[in-house]
Amino acid sequence: MSENSPDLEDDTGTYESGLPGFLGTIDEIIAKTEAVMLAVGVILMAVNTCINVIARFVFGEGLFFSGEINRILIILITFAGIGYAARHGRHIRMSAVYDAVPPKGRKVLMVFIALFTSVVMFFLCYHSYGYVETLYSRGRILPALGFEIWWIYVWAPVGFAITGIQYFLTAIKNLTSKDVYLSTGVIDGYADSESEV
Repeated sequence: MSENSPDLEDDTGTYESGLPGFLGTIDEIIAKTEAVMLAVGVILMAVNTCINVIARFVFGEGLFFSGEINRILIILITFAGIGYAARHGRHIRMSAVYDAVPPKGRKVLMVFIALFTSVVMFFLCYHSYGYVETLYSRGRILPALGFEIWWIYVWAPVGFAITGIQYFLTAIKNLTSKDVYLSTGVIDGYADSESEV
C-alpha cells in the first residue's frame, strides 16, 4: 500500500474527543499529556541505551545509572500507555461473542464492559496506591540515582486512574450516542486494511 493510500487510516494526528463540553476538554488534555509522556519516554530510553552502549565500547564501562533510568522509563511508558491504548481503542479484544450479538445488544455489552473495566482499573489504582504508600514508609532509595524508590512507582496508580476515567467516559459516550464506541473517539468496527505481500 502506498503512503498516501485512502484505505490506510492515520491516527497519529491530533486527538479530538468525542465527548461534549468540559468532559471533552479534560479528555483532550489527558490525551496530549499522555502522548508527550510516551514520546519523551521512548526517546529518552533510546538515547540512554545508545549512550550506555557507546560508553561501554569506548570507555570499557557503561553508565552506572543507565539501568535505573531505563527502569523508571519502562514503568512510565507502561502505565501512561494503558490509558493511551484505551483512548484509541487499541486494547486486545476477544470479540467472538460480542460480534455475534445484534447492534443493540453490542451497545449494552459495551457499556457493561466499559463500566466493569473502569471499576477494575480503579480497584487496581487503589491497591497500587497502597503499594506506593508501603514503599514510601520503607524509605528505600535507588542505589545509583539516590532518590526514593516510591517516586518511580507513582505512575502505576496514575496510569490506572487515567485508564479507569477513560473507560468510564467510554461508557458515558455509549450511553449518550446512537453508535457503539470502543473509546470516546473510536466507533466499533473493523477496518479492512489487508494488503497483498
